[in-house]
Amino acid sequence: MDDFLPKRRADSDLPAAGNLAARGAEVKEIGRRSSLPTFDSRHGIFVAGFWRKNPASDRVDNRPERAMTEKSEESQQSRDPAVPAHRYLQAGDGLRLHYLDFFCSEPARQPLVCLPGLARTADDFERVAARALAQGRRVLALDYRGRGRSDWDPDWRHYNLDVEQGDILKALADAGVDSAVFLGTSRGGLHTMRLAAARPELVRAAILNDIGPKIENESLLRIKRYVGKLPPLRSMSDAVALMRFSAGQTFAGVDPQDWEAYARQTFEMKDGQVVLRYDPELAHTLDEIAPDVEYETFWDEFGALASLPLLAIRGETTDLLSLDTLAEMQRLAPAMEVFTVPGQGHAPLLLDAPTLDRIAAFLEGCE
Repeated sequence: MDDFLPKRRADSDLPAAGNLAARGAEVKEIGRRSSLPTFDSRHGIFVAGFWRKNPASDRVDNRPERAMTEKSEESQQSRDPAVPAHRYLQAGDGLRLHYLDFFCSEPARQPLVCLPGLARTADDFERVAARALAQGRRVLALDYRGRGRSDWDPDWRHYNLDVEQGDILKALADAGVDSAVFLGTSRGGLHTMRLAAARPELVRAAILNDIGPKIENESLLRIKRYVGKLPPLRSMSDAVALMRFSAGQTFAGVDPQDWEAYARQTFEMKDGQVVLRYDPELAHTLDEIAPDVEYETFWDEFGALASLPLLAIRGETTDLLSLDTLAEMQRLAPAMEVFTVPGQGHAPLLLDAPTLDRIAAFLEGCE
């Protein structure tokens, strides 16, 4: 798995529950068409049943059209600080990369840099950004190559931690950021640990969202079954209904009103179909995952965070960040704060008020 964790481990699990009866026959029909899959939050795809590749993908770049120029987007942002500017830059190999810039005209604190999960996007951090802006922080949220509004790489082998780390550093240089607080969800937390070890001056504090130095192999095997796959869905309401229908018990704590927001962060409409917001070739990064393979751990990299302000967020029902791993993290970083998100698994969605309040309280204590 040369690209999740180079010989190593990967990202996550999500589901969440909803009121099945409320959707009645419509939900049952959607479930019948898709063989009643389950859903993973941080990767945004359905699992189990009879799968096929995202029908509208097949190496056709399905990123949202970018009709607005950067200049026009910035002018829109200047009218409302809560509306981010869309920034684009070229990676070292020429690929076009994207990040959101929630600009603070008079920043009083270190900026917050948000790094998403394996198959997630910058849009996952909109509510976090609103809280951080209110504290006087500029917020950057990045789309890795092949995700969100960044270009798809013609060679999926470039979807690896080393290449992505170079992209992250390039984006930070483009934004003029040489030190920051980092928030990393799953894969983003691995990047945060690695950056702290490689560039100690860069990371001033960190929030790790459902990720630790060791990832449970069972979760990697489960992830491998569904990354890059999507059942046929005709509308965004179908996607919302199926997410709620198939989520099961793992995310029973998600409020109904958050499902539509989360669905729109996960999917988009293209040519009359619901499609993924990432390159399906990302699935190849898990090709080497197997029951009898040992994967890399990141204890040395985690050690670079041990003396910094540090908050570990864990989903109550996660299968990726074990309690044993969390306990060892606390032993190595005794001052680390821990917050458990009730009724959510891997990885917490960062949409509910209690989690946002806890993140805001932690950031309040950071420079």
